[in-house]
Amino acid sequence: MLRNPNPKALAWLLASLLVIVADQLSKSWVLTSLPEFTAVPVVEGWWNWYRSYNTGAAFSLLSDAGGWQQPLLVSLALCITGLLGYWLSKTPTDDWKTALPYALVIGGALSNVIDRLLRGHVVDFIQWYWRDHYWPVFNLSDMAIVAGASGMFLVGLLASPRDQHHRAAQSRSSETHIR
Repeated sequence: MLRNPNPKALAWLLASLLVIVADQLSKSWVLTSLPEFTAVPVVEGWWNWYRSYNTGAAFSLLSDAGGWQQPLLVSLALCITGLLGYWLSKTPTDDWKTALPYALVIGGALSNVIDRLLRGHVVDFIQWYWRDHYWPVFNLSDMAIVAGASGMFLVGLLASPRDQHHRAAQSRSSETHIR
């Protein structure tokens, strides 16, 4: 009897690649088209293009740490990406509710790593605000990371115990087919 191993969700890495390409192309446009630190209104009173740079983590945490944070942030992103890649390799291809969030975070994290390694900082350009209240400037990678992390949270929160048991059984089943 021919056994069909449980397909893995590594094909979802194409979504990660799409995030990386879209983010890097948008940043290339920003670097060649937008002035630094100057608001360019997109939707008056709510949304600007605003080219800025972040040497820190989310919300510019550690941005003034003197440079030691860059290797730490790159290492942390690579470790998280590796862990999510491993989990993704254990995820059935048709389990998009699990696979897509992993892929989004992987793509977002790797694209920001590319920025850190090539430029020494992350290029941010989307600025949302209302009146005098400004959200920290961000980019497409940040959006992918937030969407992916939110998806992981929701899948974990909304999954029934039966779904969790089924996922664990699928994972164990695929491991025995491989051996």
